[in-house]
Amino acid sequence: MNFLRGVMGGQSAGPQHTEAETIQKLCDRVASSTLLDDRRNAVRALKSLSKKYRLEVGIQAMEHLIHVLQTDRSDSEIIGYALDTLYNIISNDEEEEVEENSTRQSEDLGSQFTEIFIKQQENVTLLLSLLEEFDFHVRWPGVKLLTSLLKQLGPQVQQIILVSPMGVSRLMDLLADSREVIRNDGVLLLQALTRSNGAIQKIVAFENAFERLLDIITEEGNSDGGIVVEDCLILLQNLLKNNNSNQNFFKEGSYIQRMKPWFEVGDENSGWSAQKVTNLHLMLQLVRVLVSPNNPPGATSSCQKAMFQCGLLQQLCTILMATGVPADILTETINTVSEVIRGCQVNQDYFASVNAPSNPPRPAIVVLLMSMVNERQPFVLRCAVLYCFQCFLYKNQKGQGEIVSTLLPSTIDATGNSVSAGQLLCGGLFSTDSLSNWCAAVALAHALQENATQKEQLLRVQLATSIGNPPVSLLQQCTNILSQGSKIQTRVGLLMLLCTWLSNCPIAVTHFLHNSANVPFLTGQIAENLGEEEQLVQGLCALLLGISIYFNDNSLESYMKEKLKQLIEKRIGKENFIEKLGFISKHELYSRASQKPQPNFPSPEYMIFDHEFTKLVKELEGVITKAIYKSSEEDKKEEEVKKTLEQHDSIVTHYKNMIREQDLQLEELKQQISTLKCQNEQLQTAVTQQVSQIQQHKDQYNLLKVQLGKDNQHQGSYSDGAQMNGIQPQEVGRLREEIEELKSNQELLQSQLAEKDSFIENLKSSQPSPGTNEQSSATASARDSEQIAELKQELATLKSQLNSQSSEITKLQTEKQELLQKTETFAKSIPVPGESETVIATKTTDVEGRLSALLQETKELKNEIKALSEERTAIKEQLDSSNSTIAILQNEKNKLEVDIADSKKEQDDLLVLLADQDQKIFSLKNKLKELGHPVEEEDELESGDQDDEDDEDEDDGKEQGHI
Repeated sequence: MNFLRGVMGGQSAGPQHTEAETIQKLCDRVASSTLLDDRRNAVRALKSLSKKYRLEVGIQAMEHLIHVLQTDRSDSEIIGYALDTLYNIISNDEEEEVEENSTRQSEDLGSQFTEIFIKQQENVTLLLSLLEEFDFHVRWPGVKLLTSLLKQLGPQVQQIILVSPMGVSRLMDLLADSREVIRNDGVLLLQALTRSNGAIQKIVAFENAFERLLDIITEEGNSDGGIVVEDCLILLQNLLKNNNSNQNFFKEGSYIQRMKPWFEVGDENSGWSAQKVTNLHLMLQLVRVLVSPNNPPGATSSCQKAMFQCGLLQQLCTILMATGVPADILTETINTVSEVIRGCQVNQDYFASVNAPSNPPRPAIVVLLMSMVNERQPFVLRCAVLYCFQCFLYKNQKGQGEIVSTLLPSTIDATGNSVSAGQLLCGGLFSTDSLSNWCAAVALAHALQENATQKEQLLRVQLATSIGNPPVSLLQQCTNILSQGSKIQTRVGLLMLLCTWLSNCPIAVTHFLHNSANVPFLTGQIAENLGEEEQLVQGLCALLLGISIYFNDNSLESYMKEKLKQLIEKRIGKENFIEKLGFISKHELYSRASQKPQPNFPSPEYMIFDHEFTKLVKELEGVITKAIYKSSEEDKKEEEVKKTLEQHDSIVTHYKNMIREQDLQLEELKQQISTLKCQNEQLQTAVTQQVSQIQQHKDQYNLLKVQLGKDNQHQGSYSDGAQMNGIQPQEVGRLREEIEELKSNQELLQSQLAEKDSFIENLKSSQPSPGTNEQSSATASARDSEQIAELKQELATLKSQLNSQSSEITKLQTEKQELLQKTETFAKSIPVPGESETVIATKTTDVEGRLSALLQETKELKNEIKALSEERTAIKEQLDSSNSTIAILQNEKNKLEVDIADSKKEQDDLLVLLADQDQKIFSLKNKLKELGHPVEEEDELESGDQDDEDDEDEDDGKEQGHI
């Protein structure tokens, strides 16, 4: 404690001698008294002196207070006094009330006392164990003391807590405390604990911190809550910022969905309190933490998709278009929406569909661009709108095309009733406000970023400068403004736009060089010796001229590559040109703009460079330098090698197309095989079912045959009985009527059988022969499938016919049984007495004649049953022909499999040819490297090939559309 005593001795106004003695006596009482009440009173007195005599109490009493914490844990009151005293000693909260001189002398007292306290790590462990006590007078002072220790020496205390068993878990229990004071101070403690420590952040997150904190925010009223909500949001930011593991855990736990109610602010003007503005600002920042461009792309993309699916993006757009929102909240909302849609096609498409609640409705993009080019809007808001527009166009070729299309003559609204995004950008590009010029130029450059198609489309844009004068192209108007000597910010913005436009676009370079005034203007700007302010413009002019050389296709004879390099060497000098080119990357604002995508500038004067443009400069600076120093012979050799590579690339592309076509053919054949397999299985199951049905019909037929035999026996016995016994006349009349009914039924059955016979004959005549089936299956498998379908339909028809005939036979059998029963009844009846034998004999003769006719009809029915059995035989033959057709289809499938094997063999031969071509390309690349020409990597060549293939596919599609 020598250094503390030195501080004490150096104080100009120390305590009186009596106070120092009092503190010493109190310390002695704490150390030596055997009565708990005496020690408690002494600690209470030290607590009352600790605020005014912080240094003296800290020097003399700290060891005694720590001893009290160790030995007197059973008495919560003395423990509370000791913790309060230590807090007063260590905390710097009261230093604001002390005079300035005293503050300077003791500003580091808190960190010094903290260092003494944590020198023994057991003291921190002891404090953590005290936090397990539920007593308010122990837990609350302990929370405040530990928070103060973390504020003084955070990293050291964090490390002690991290290695302490269950240290972090004990602190997490504070969030579940029912007493709001302890819970709220526990949030502050966790804020200090999780600051800049990824390991503790992960432990806290996996201790269910997200669930508890979100519950607290909901209980407190979301954005309408008090300072507790603010503290919880700060703690959430500590847990999520730059911590990919916690961000993924937050997303996987579906906690993003719980953020949506935060932004339901409503349309009513209920007022925006300062606390609500602060809370909503922190909530928006928390959303930005999850979708920050600095996060891994995969994690950012998944969070963006989750925010769209749960409706969070829609809610943010509602705030964006709402009225009465404070300016700082509106600005932060724009920045948040920007990062939620950046690089996510689904979110970008949704944002393009958002309309402002105006009459008539206007797209949100148009409304935002109006604010960007309006010089009366706040600077921070204009920067946010520019960032939103950049994020909307980032990796969004569809959006880029929509923006550029609003500038083309065919899409411009002739009535002038509505203003488009392209018109606003052109208006800002040529306004008198230099900041609007810069913002519009950068925004238009982002519409062309990595999109050669839109660079060519933008060449079609024509501008009407004044009445009576012919229109000029947008490219020409930009160069005209450059030559007029406008403000530096305007010229820088236009030069960045031109450099982005001309890079990787030889057609745009040709249009630029076609104006004979452009090259002399650039060389004149570069060759002059101007001040430091103009050096940046000179560097950008050198970059633009270098792009015109590097991407020149030598289509203009007067401005070929070699002539432009000779012009530079004569008028500027190669070394001087390279030096001026280096002015860009050496500028002080260049490195600042290259750090992050968001245009965040303190004032408009610092708004010089765009983040994407810094990437372009870094990419082109080296290749332009090499292109300037190359000789004409090297250029020729390079052109020859490029042509050779292009030829080989075309060959490789051709083979790739062949392989792709064969792959498609293989896929089609595989699909056909799978289809044929399915059809084969279906046919086999159908045949199996039909075989079982035919077997059932056979069984039914045998059963009917047996039953008909029994019926014949019954009829024979009936005839014998009729001859032996007499029958009453009334019964004979009934019998006659029933015989007539049987005859009518027989005629009806015969007509139905005749119709079915003719139908079966038609089916047989329409049935194709096996040879025809073989020929049709050999020509087209599709026709086979149609024939099989027809066969299945015919079998189903025959089946239904058999069922109907079986039912008719059954009905006929029942009628016969009823007739037999009646005749048996007649046979048992007794003849009437008194009748003459002659009359009885006559009646008996008539009955016998009718019975013989009935037997004849029964014989005819047997013949009909025999005909039905023959028809079933014919149906079986048809099934056999179906089986032969299935066998033919199986042979066709085997032939297709052989064809597939041959195609695979041809593909292997093509792969061998491709390997030979790759070997040749590799040798040519080695020659290029020996000549000093930078050779692109194989992945880039393949991506280029893929882009070429896509373009060719699109061209083929257009040609087919014309045809």
